Amino acid sequence: MMSVLALNPPFLPKFSRPQRSPAVTKSGTLYFPLFLAQTVAVLEEDGYAVTFLDAPAADLSLEDVLARARADRPALAVLDTSTPSIDADVAAAGALRAALPGLFTVLVGPHATALAEEVLLATPGAVSAVARREYDLTVLELARVLESGPATPERLATIDGLSFVDATGRVVHNPDRPYLDDLDRLPPVAPVYKRHLDIRHYFNPNAKPPMVTLATSRGCPYRCSFCLHPQTLTGRAARCRSVEKVLDEVSWCLDNFPGLRTIFFEDDTLTADRVRCREFCAAILRRGLRFEWSANSRADLDAGLLAVMHRAGCRQVCVGFESADPKALASMKKGLAASRMEKFRADAKAAGIKVHGCFIFGFPGDTRESILATIDFALKLNPDTAQFYPVMVYPGTEAYAEYNAAGHVTAASYRDWLTPSGLHNCVIRNESLSAAELVRLCDLARRRFYLRPSFLAKRALLSLASPGEMARTLRAGKVFLKHLLFGSRV
Repeated sequence: MMSVLALNPPFLPKFSRPQRSPAVTKSGTLYFPLFLAQTVAVLEEDGYAVTFLDAPAADLSLEDVLARARADRPALAVLDTSTPSIDADVAAAGALRAALPGLFTVLVGPHATALAEEVLLATPGAVSAVARREYDLTVLELARVLESGPATPERLATIDGLSFVDATGRVVHNPDRPYLDDLDRLPPVAPVYKRHLDIRHYFNPNAKPPMVTLATSRGCPYRCSFCLHPQTLTGRAARCRSVEKVLDEVSWCLDNFPGLRTIFFEDDTLTADRVRCREFCAAILRRGLRFEWSANSRADLDAGLLAVMHRAGCRQVCVGFESADPKALASMKKGLAASRMEKFRADAKAAGIKVHGCFIFGFPGDTRESILATIDFALKLNPDTAQFYPVMVYPGTEAYAEYNAAGHVTAASYRDWLTPSGLHNCVIRNESLSAAELVRLCDLARRRFYLRPSFLAKRALLSLASPGEMARTLRAGKVFLKHLLFGSRV
């Protein structure tokens, strides 16, 4: 069978490309390459020999990748992309083609999906094609086409979800591939992690390390204008794996990853279907599976569901509170009021579930006064941990289109989405606040939240009481503290 290279390309050390806002993070977070791993699982199930390299996690340079490619001689290379790293991603594709003449390079991921034509024409000859949106089956079909004959425009034109340049230099966008309804058709990703990755490289402050990331669904029914993956990869309609299939994979993880402390379910919103969430928790209890888990959640769950989640092993949820200002909440299409968020926080605390709260500054209508009120709101909610960011807008999202149309995107290049060291940079302003003012307000929020004596005392007690909490706190705090004390350098 034809061999394939699946690559999370080199860029900056510990650059977390797969997350919704790619960067080298202040907390040391590094996401599993979940979507790329799922494609590897699909290809391997079909018999293809796959070399899977996560360069930022394994600290591989481009020369390291090229040496491995020369040794394995793949016929197809699949490269993930993000907005801040796109120039390096295209350059990596070009370097691979120069090292292996005849190699077919296909770029995937949010940025390539949103700007397929621009990516294909950026460096002539570097990128053979783009697999848009949900790309697992598009890449599989492409591999089959390449294995069975030459990559002629006529043959490439049969692959839904693919964009490519034809013989005349014209970019061809094939029809979108329909989203996969039956996610149980996809093989599990955990064995791919075991074969190809070192789970100790990956970290999420919402989960005690060592941890693995799984998904029980794709897509999100909510309409938040800034959220990247539903608008570029997975779609607005939630599609779910069967509960039993998910728990079979969980059981495999518990058996095959010694010392595993947490499973993070990286659904856009695990709790979107509350009935299914209850069924999921009931099945965990029925099967007698004992493990800690975390998930993304919306701040609208009732006390009864939160209590059931806790009994089933849920220890923490990551929640987008975003703002206390009704105008900002309306402009981002959040669909939640601050009063509902307060009730959720109280119910989660009563249930024994920790909350990581996310807050975003700089939406249309936000002022210095409304942001200061949101900081006060965050202190009142008092989640266990919190993050404060200027709104991060990316091509392919409604928020990016809105800010760009208003002339409020301040970046001159895609690299400007990051600071020189790779941290998040603010690339927007709004009607009343500059990018620099938004960054200063985020720094203020972090200092007010994390330097409270009550917070520091609580974290110290939790760390002393639990080795897992201590490991998580030390790993996140080691990187985070210097940014907290000295502020953002943008």
